Amino acid sequence: MKLQRLRSLVAKDLKRVVREPANLFMAIIFPLILTVAFGAAFGGIGSGGGDISYTVGLVNLDASGSPEWAEAFRDGIWATGALVVAEYDDNETAHNDLLQGTIDAIVVLPVDFGDSIDSFLEHPNDPGLWVNTTIGLAVDQGSMIVGAAVPPMIMQVLAQTISESQAMTFIIPLEIGAPTQVASSRLTQFDYMVPGLFAYAAIFLTMNVALAFSTEREQGILRRINLTPTSSSEVIVSSVLSNLVVGAFQVAIVYGASSLMGFRAQASILGIVYAFTIVLFLVLCNVGFGLITASLVKSSGAATGLSFVFILPQMLLGTFVPVSPAMAHFVPSYYVTDALTSLFLRGAPLSSPVIMNDLLVVAVVGVATVAVGIAVFQRFGRG
Repeated sequence: MKLQRLRSLVAKDLKRVVREPANLFMAIIFPLILTVAFGAAFGGIGSGGGDISYTVGLVNLDASGSPEWAEAFRDGIWATGALVVAEYDDNETAHNDLLQGTIDAIVVLPVDFGDSIDSFLEHPNDPGLWVNTTIGLAVDQGSMIVGAAVPPMIMQVLAQTISESQAMTFIIPLEIGAPTQVASSRLTQFDYMVPGLFAYAAIFLTMNVALAFSTEREQGILRRINLTPTSSSEVIVSSVLSNLVVGAFQVAIVYGASSLMGFRAQASILGIVYAFTIVLFLVLCNVGFGLITASLVKSSGAATGLSFVFILPQMLLGTFVPVSPAMAHFVPSYYVTDALTSLFLRGAPLSSPVIMNDLLVVAVVGVATVAVGIAVFQRFGRG
């Protein structure tokens, strides 16, 4: 083994990495994106659990002569550091926001809330003189985390409101009702994952598109097509249409398979049609990403690697993996999962502003991404 030959081969490989954009992406940018995406998804960004908060809608129906107890309860919720209070005048408005996912839970203070606490403090050892009442609680059915985290915190706040020294050891006249959910069905962990599965399936079309075009370029197919009357725009549009068909087929497979496994969407026929529509816009996004990828690579192998630059952030931040809300808003798959969660798990109406906003964002990003992808591919990727 000659040192000079070895040195030349090492130099050649390093030049290939620097001169080939895809290799440069894989060597430098891909590890960066992977680290940031995992950090955002699993809590690496931020200072920890203290940054996570849930919004609780507080409906105060207390008509007793002791309004200070409702105020103390509200202040106690704020003091947890993990709960944010949004006050409502009526139950209907609060439930409408819960249905759309604007808030995470609702706490309803009954009309005799203050009287119940006063009766306990005046006669702590005589339950017969207590005014017994129940605090209403509803949680977001679209999140399995909220249902586990919020009720214990509300119970702790109630105990501290009455008496920090006694409420945890003595029977009290107030109780928190069993948490109700937006829909009556009981959800499994798989049910919470289904909305993300639809987005997850569409994301990998980025790799399919990139591989298809880069392989055809390697084999000289695109060059031969350029010698025919067929225009490049016709080739690209045909690819977009064919991938929309594939995307629709994927959505049907995911919906059918999840239904066979017990998933039942809380949505009407129109809601299911809406779900298909928004996923197809996500397909458009990933077709555009695939065209951009194919334009930057010179081989099908490089296309596979570079496509993960677009796949991983969407997969980790916008599907069923726990996400960083701030980072998730930068990937189109998040809006698809958010809309499908509201439709399938909360049973939200199609007129919901949250759902309409999700559709608008994905539609605009989808059309814009395809337009950019076509322009870039026509300029750099036809070979």
